[in-house]
Amino acid sequence: MLLLVTACGGGDTGAGDTKGPAGSAKKEDTTASQAVVTIAPKDGAESVATSGALKIGATQGKLTTVKVSDPKGNEVGGEIAADGASWTPERHLAAATKYAVHAVAKDAEGRESAKDTTFTTLVPANTFIGHYTPEDGSTVGVGMPVSINFTRGITDPDAVERAIKVTAEPAVEIEGHWFGNDRLDFRPEKYWAAGTKVTVDLNLDGVEGRPGVYGKQAKKVSFTIGRSQVSTVDASAKRMKVVRDGKQIKDIPISAGAPATTTYNGQMVISEKLKVTRMNGDTVGFGGEYDIKDVPHAMRLSTSGTFLHGNYWGASSIFGNSNTSHGCVGLRDVRGGYDNQTPAAWFYDKSLIGDVVIVKNSHDKTIQPDNGLNGWNMDWEEWKK
Repeated sequence: MLLLVTACGGGDTGAGDTKGPAGSAKKEDTTASQAVVTIAPKDGAESVATSGALKIGATQGKLTTVKVSDPKGNEVGGEIAADGASWTPERHLAAATKYAVHAVAKDAEGRESAKDTTFTTLVPANTFIGHYTPEDGSTVGVGMPVSINFTRGITDPDAVERAIKVTAEPAVEIEGHWFGNDRLDFRPEKYWAAGTKVTVDLNLDGVEGRPGVYGKQAKKVSFTIGRSQVSTVDASAKRMKVVRDGKQIKDIPISAGAPATTTYNGQMVISEKLKVTRMNGDTVGFGGEYDIKDVPHAMRLSTSGTFLHGNYWGASSIFGNSNTSHGCVGLRDVRGGYDNQTPAAWFYDKSLIGDVVIVKNSHDKTIQPDNGLNGWNMDWEEWKK
């Protein structure tokens, strides 16, 4: 027994011995991290609000990693605060979507603590979308704004506007302006430069535009600005000068609004082109004064019924000499619009939706900015307010 104890208790003090300063080995620190990750809503929560409910933080440590993603792998952008105590999403969440959260924090000793949760956002009972112009992939004139008409009146315009991003290449400052509570237009300070590429990112899915009413639209559209064409109608001189890329290419005799039914002054944008259309005075407050079923080469300049169009019923002598219309700008044409050599046909063929038509020297007021796509009639500082 003595020999056995001696053999077990004594022996070599070489490299295998972990006792004593000379032969000691550093032990790995297996102490749990003091950092605590907090995530709201709780794991497995349902019907979570799309804004304000997601909160990620850390106590006794600092956040180092936060990832919030949907089932398709799309991540919600956000930013960790400078003190590492919280993370804030940069935008709202989509509705009816399951999100996975992965967050990591480190304590003062560098030890990590992680937490993973999931939650699902609410399914809205009431929704809205925005009808936008211009169309995706279109080529338009330099005066074309981005105009969005919402299907429900918006009571939180800031939330909706934050969810819409309009960018241009080459870059230019672009600002939005609300007309009432259901229309939001975007434009730069001056007309777009020819060749500009514009992208509109509608990230409305999950935005609470009014109490209990959520956007359900997530769409990206883009369009291109074509050549620059700005035409100026002088109602007093009864002529229209067409300027293309800074050079005048045509001087056309016109007939504007008669003295009792003058044409609006101001900068107007062609919002619609119709090869042939019906114009009935009943629809714009002129009773039964006219009903022309086949007006050729019609281009809309206002919502209230201002057009620049072909006129086949007036004598050729009125163009350049007399203002005879009910507020429109008329160009000489033939019935049916078959002659592509007439001034009206020429201008129609050379025009794009989004081209600018400026009317001056008419004995009328300037058109309202929301009457058509005519926000250019508002001062830039006023537009940005």
